[in-house]
Amino acid sequence: MRRRVVIVYVTLLVAGCLGLALPLCVSLAERGTSAMLLDRINDTTRFARIAESAVVTGEAGSLRGELVAYDRLYGITAVVVDREGAVVVSSREGVGPTELGLGTEEVPAAVRTALAGSRAGADTVIWPWDGGALVVAEPVGGAGEVVGAVVTVSPTGALRRSILVQWGVACAVAAAVMVVGIAAAGPLTRWVLRPIIDLEEATRAVSGGSLDARVRTVAGPFELRRLGESFNHMADTIASMLENQRMFVAYAGHQVRNPLAALRLRVDALSPHLTAQGRQGHRLALDEVDRLARVCDSLLTLARAEDAEHSTVREDVSAVAEERVAAWSPIAERIGAELVAEVVPGVRVRCVEGTLDQALDALIDNALKFGGAGARIVVGVAAPVRSAEGGGHVDVHVLDDGPGLPEEQLAAAVRPFWRDGHRGGGGSGLGLSVVVTLLELQGARLTLRPRRPHGVDARVRLPLRAFPDPRAGAVVRPPAAHRRS
Repeated sequence: MRRRVVIVYVTLLVAGCLGLALPLCVSLAERGTSAMLLDRINDTTRFARIAESAVVTGEAGSLRGELVAYDRLYGITAVVVDREGAVVVSSREGVGPTELGLGTEEVPAAVRTALAGSRAGADTVIWPWDGGALVVAEPVGGAGEVVGAVVTVSPTGALRRSILVQWGVACAVAAAVMVVGIAAAGPLTRWVLRPIIDLEEATRAVSGGSLDARVRTVAGPFELRRLGESFNHMADTIASMLENQRMFVAYAGHQVRNPLAALRLRVDALSPHLTAQGRQGHRLALDEVDRLARVCDSLLTLARAEDAEHSTVREDVSAVAEERVAAWSPIAERIGAELVAEVVPGVRVRCVEGTLDQALDALIDNALKFGGAGARIVVGVAAPVRSAEGGGHVDVHVLDDGPGLPEEQLAAAVRPFWRDGHRGGGGSGLGLSVVVTLLELQGARLTLRPRRPHGVDARVRLPLRAFPDPRAGAVVRPPAAHRRS
C-alpha cells in the first residue's frame, strides 16, 4: 500500500512539475522572441517609410547614412531592395539578400513575401538550438502599390543565450521542487497511511493475543474511522466470547472437582466391604475418578492459559519424567503394559509450573490406552542440544510400540475433539490439544511421528531459554518424592 501511494504521488509530482516547466520554457522563448521581434519590426517599418523616395528616385545618400549608423550601433544589417529584388542600398558594402544567408535563391522567400505586400518574419520563434538570424522584411510603398522592401537581419546569439539561462533557472526550480517533494514523500505517505498503520498494528496485536488492543477513531478520513470502529467492535466481540469461554471452562472444571472428590471418598470407603472379585472393578473405578480429576485440572489450566503472567520455575525434566513413570506404573501393571523411564539425569529447563507433568500425564495416558496389554512405553529425556547463539532445546519422548497411527491421522490427532474411530478407546478427544496448549505457554511444541516398525513417537521439545529469569538465583522444584503422587 505504501509503495503504491509513493509511486502515485511521485508520478503526479513529476508530471505536475514537467507540465508546468515545459509550457513555461515555451512561454519564455516566445516572450523573448516577441520582445526582439517587436523592436525589429518598429525599426524596419521606420526604414520602410523613409525608403520610398530612395527606391523611386535612386538617390539613397541620406538613407545609406541611416542604415550604416544603425548597423554600427546595433550590429544589425539592413538592406533596401526594389520591386525586382535588386539591392538599392545596404548598410554594408557588397552585401545583398543572398550574402546575408537568406538562401541561395536570387530573390529569397522573405523578400518575395514583403514584395507581395505582407510582412515577413512576424511569426518567428527563436529557440536555443536555432543557429539562424531573425529576419524581418517590410514592404515599401504607398497608395496600395509596393515599390520595394526593407530587410533587417538581426543576430540571435544573445537572445538564445538569455533564453537558455531562463530555461536553466526554470528547470532548476522544477528540479528543486521535485527533490523537496520526493523527500517529503516518506513523511507525507506515513501521515496519509497513519490510520491504516494503526489498524495494522492493532490487528497484529490482537492476532498475537493482546485482545485489549484497539484502533484510534478520533481522527482520519471518515471511511477509515468507520473501518476502525468496525474493527474495535469485532475485537470487543471476540474478547467477550473468549472471556465467556474461559469463564465457562473454569466454572465447569471447578464445579466438577468437588463432586469428584466426594465421589472418590465414597468409592474408596467401599473398599472394606468388597469381595475379592469386586476389588478389580473397584480399582478401575478409582482410576477413572482420578482421570476425571486430572481432566478437571487440565480444564482449569486451559482457563488460565491466556493470563498475562505465569509463574515459572526451573524444572528438573529428568525428575518429572521419573515421577510420572512411577505414578503411572500401577496402572500399566494392571493393564499388562510395561512403563519405563530412560533419562539423562540433571536436565533442567525453565517452564510454567505444573505444565510439564500434566503434558506427560496426557501422553502416557494415551500410550497406555491405545498401546494396550503387552505394550512397552518408554519415557525418555535426551541430553540438551545447545546452539552457538547460547540457546538450544531438550527433547522428551514418550515412545510406545502399539499399533500406532498413519501420518495423516497423527497430524490431525492434536486437534480438539479428534478421535480414532477405527480403534475406539473412548476419550473426549481433548487430551493432545490440551498438551499443545500447555506446551505453548513456554514456547515448547509437540510433534507426533510414527515409530518403526509400529507405534508412536510423541516428542516434546522444550526450549532452554524460553523464559529468562531476571532475578538472582533460580527456583528449583523439589524432588518427586516430596510432591503430589
